[in-house]
Amino acid sequence: MAPQTTVFRLTGTYEMTLLMTTFRADELRNLTARLANAVGVRSEDAEIFARVLVDADLQGVSTHGISRLSIYLQRIDKGLIDPRADLLVRRNGGSVLALDAGNGLGQVQAVKALSLLLPLARQNGVAAATIQNSQHFGALSYYCNRAADEGMVLLAMTNCEPAMSPAGGYEAFFGTNPIAASFPTGKNFHVKIDLSTSIVARGNIIAADKKKQPIPEGWALDKNGNPTTDAHEALLGTVLTMAGHKGYALAMMVEAFSSVLSGAAIGSSIGSMYKDLDRKQDVGHFFCLFNIAAFIDLEEFKRRMDETIDRLKSSKKCPGVEEILVPGERSSRKFAENSVKGVSVAPATLVEIEQWCQRLSVPFGCAEMSV
Repeated sequence: MAPQTTVFRLTGTYEMTLLMTTFRADELRNLTARLANAVGVRSEDAEIFARVLVDADLQGVSTHGISRLSIYLQRIDKGLIDPRADLLVRRNGGSVLALDAGNGLGQVQAVKALSLLLPLARQNGVAAATIQNSQHFGALSYYCNRAADEGMVLLAMTNCEPAMSPAGGYEAFFGTNPIAASFPTGKNFHVKIDLSTSIVARGNIIAADKKKQPIPEGWALDKNGNPTTDAHEALLGTVLTMAGHKGYALAMMVEAFSSVLSGAAIGSSIGSMYKDLDRKQDVGHFFCLFNIAAFIDLEEFKRRMDETIDRLKSSKKCPGVEEILVPGERSSRKFAENSVKGVSVAPATLVEIEQWCQRLSVPFGCAEMSV
């Protein structure tokens, strides 16, 4: 069966056409978990890791999904990630935890950190944690949505490998430093805000570089500080901040919470997941969890969120606009669609996965879905 052709958007005006192969999400989760287990990740942790990755693909955020599986496996194989690391509590201040990820998988340690915060927030209304000595841990929205499932709001931040310069400069210092939160509603989806403080997530530039595609003007500077549409040159240079100095200010805030406060590496001292294959990353995260019921009855909160959504969607529409969407609505629809149609995997990613299967003697075991 020939793989299907899928067109997906990186921005409203930029399209990349790729020949994709589609698989069932549960089969991809099982395969991802088996590969992680084969490089030393505990079975229960491998399940967490696989779920976080494939969830990103289901949500339509393929830049944070299994396209990154190979580099995680490679870093584990090189001893740069401890596949069996325990999450350590360095300081315990009641509702405040200072955690050490032990250089383990960021996805696994973040889920465990949230599990520690949930009972504290139920008891005290608010709980917060810093996490040091971690890795890139995928899409923040995964953890925020898990909190929303529990009737809570998680404000999440993370720094990441240097990719973005301060406003007025062209030397990479900040990561794309995202901020995220999800809010439960009565409409079968969470209002989800998950945004990088860069003008675009760096994963989109990585994806363009893999396919030798140009990027739009205004995304990045090359290593000499000149605007570029060459994805490879952009990766050697810097991503631009969103909204100029405002994005710069938000990136600084994320750095202070995620890195300075946690004790993790700061700015350009963070190891690159792809380039620095000789040292750990030491990424830092910040979680602040709010128990909605401590502020207002949960059902009343959902009712008020629903009212807010209804008022937004009934706003006057610009010419040519059929529907006003709220944050999280599009990804919720994509999740429902992909849960039925399957997850599309790019050719380069598929080759990487098949090579790991051969190397680790793990059966591929995923059947291509028909269109």
